[in-house]
Amino acid sequence: MRIISANVNGIRSAYKKGFLDYMAQSGADIVCVQELKAQEADLADDMKNPHGMHGVWHCAQKRGYSGVAIYSKRTPDAVHIGLGLEQFDQEGRFVRADFGNLSVISLYLPSGTSAEERQAYKYKFLDAFYPILAELKASGRDVVVCGDWNIAHQNIDIKNWKGNQKNSGFLPEERAWIGKVIGELGWVDAWRTLYPEVAGYTWWSNRGQAYAKDVGWRIDYQMVTPQLAQAMQSAHVYKDVKFSDHAPLVVDYAYDL
Repeated sequence: MRIISANVNGIRSAYKKGFLDYMAQSGADIVCVQELKAQEADLADDMKNPHGMHGVWHCAQKRGYSGVAIYSKRTPDAVHIGLGLEQFDQEGRFVRADFGNLSVISLYLPSGTSAEERQAYKYKFLDAFYPILAELKASGRDVVVCGDWNIAHQNIDIKNWKGNQKNSGFLPEERAWIGKVIGELGWVDAWRTLYPEVAGYTWWSNRGQAYAKDVGWRIDYQMVTPQLAQAMQSAHVYKDVKFSDHAPLVVDYAYDL
């Protein structure tokens, strides 16, 4: 089973850059997408069901903003839209699809870079999401939470870690939260577990020559439950074509969907 997580920074823009073709040749069984920046009415048929895949999405109320989706070769047995928390659900940040005992989640965790108010909103989201992660972990299901978590966990996860310790996305409180998700709740960070010493950046600023110089951040994750982690085989960050300021994170599992 191959699962891809990709922040597309606007699905219509990504499609123009070849994301649809990439999905077709990627061999993915499931593709989790974040930052659709589109309403359902804006989605063309090939954006709703690309190459015959089944699509589910959670769009933000605000036009041209946020939004998440899951595309799968197999039709889900059940779909859960949103967290059930209005202050977060209006921004379209969570969608879950169930396939037998497997639950796949596409998550777009808030960024706090634009203003202090947004950082405060991010902390509220972290506080609300932690017990949800605890419930998912305790459910006995195989779960993978894919997406843009907007937090680089360790120094290895960010090129310029010394200069970013006071910036959103690498603040001590945010990093400690990710640490608790892994250390206390028992979630497994797929990339870092498979490749303990490989940076694995997935996002680069559009400023300067960040992408060309690989001055990146690893803020896109596939967090999995321990039982599913035993099925992890390999992973890679796809950089052959640039669809967005993020690159797709691809993980292969020895798991029958």
